[in-house]
Amino acid sequence: MARGVEELTQAWLAGLAHERRLSKHTLRAYGDDAARFLAFLVTHRGGRVTLVTLQKLAPADVRAFLTARRAAGLGAHGVQRTVAALRSFYRYLERENLADGAAVRAVRSPKLPRTLPRPLSEADAARTIEEAGEVEVPWIAARNTALITLLYGTGLRISEALSLNRADAPLPETLIILGKGKKERVVPVLAAVRESVDAYVKLCPFSSQGPLFVSRRGNPMSAREAQALMQLLRGRLGLSARATPHALRHSFATHVLQNGGDLRAVQELLGHASLSTTQKYTEVEGARLMAVYEAAHPRARVK
Repeated sequence: MARGVEELTQAWLAGLAHERRLSKHTLRAYGDDAARFLAFLVTHRGGRVTLVTLQKLAPADVRAFLTARRAAGLGAHGVQRTVAALRSFYRYLERENLADGAAVRAVRSPKLPRTLPRPLSEADAARTIEEAGEVEVPWIAARNTALITLLYGTGLRISEALSLNRADAPLPETLIILGKGKKERVVPVLAAVRESVDAYVKLCPFSSQGPLFVSRRGNPMSAREAQALMQLLRGRLGLSARATPHALRHSFATHVLQNGGDLRAVQELLGHASLSTTQKYTEVEGARLMAVYEAAHPRARVK
């Protein structure tokens, strides 16, 4: 019995979740992209979208869809993800011998401007940790300090830090973290991080069961709360709007490399699948050195 387009879409997403182990956010984004594409085809091609519609897809159809999405305000990153989603969908259809993906492959993804991570300086990272403890409620102050210290001291993603449980405390000298793609990595935990978390746990008034980091009411602390905390801290300290929880991860990597850390080791600590992703941090250091050089060398000041 022939499967409908909606059934095929769900089967494709289920396969990505099971085989590729994509994150929930990526699956939701891919699903939204596919749904918008199919809805676009209804008006663009006229009539209900069937498997035959997908089989007769032309590059011009894909380009028209992307043009419509750009007109609706979708940026280059969003367009690139949309193209990736459509290619993935058609790869599934090809594996099932249902349709050819040549039309989607013929459309190029937009080139993205290369951006470098924006880490905090070592001094600003220290100021951020200190300022995090300036809260009237002692256990909240200890929680804020512990979270910021953990992010900066281990390079964890905010989702990884908030996934820790109270049972994980006291933290060991190494943590086994389940990161993106369900990949495990071993992360060393500095004594200063362990001490900060211990101090928080001793003051936390809520149950020893459940998540390590909790909100004022004892609920699991959300990523949005962590972002709001960093927004408050950067306002107090006059830091850039880029001083987010993720910037502490950038700071961890950059400062380790600046102080003699090995690139491969930093790749393992961050859980990057590709070394090229980690190499961006060496470019940050190179850009900093060039700025210092141009400011200090006599010939650089010659007009």
